[in-house]
Amino acid sequence: MLVLAGVLGLVYGGFSYTKDTHEATIGAIELSVKEQERVNIPVWAGVGAIALGGLLLLLGSRKS
Repeated sequence: MLVLAGVLGLVYGGFSYTKDTHEATIGAIELSVKEQERVNIPVWAGVGAIALGGLLLLLGSRKS
């Protein structure tokens, strides 16, 4: 899972999500404000996840 997460982090560079911030209802009118947020994943985190996942795979196969 760590290797896959690291590869996805390197390929996409982050992810975005939509968050509801304000809603109001005035009579029959409904108003809502949605903000789109972006979370960037640093390159070092992706490389570190791949390295740690590979290390765990290597050490796990030696114990068995």
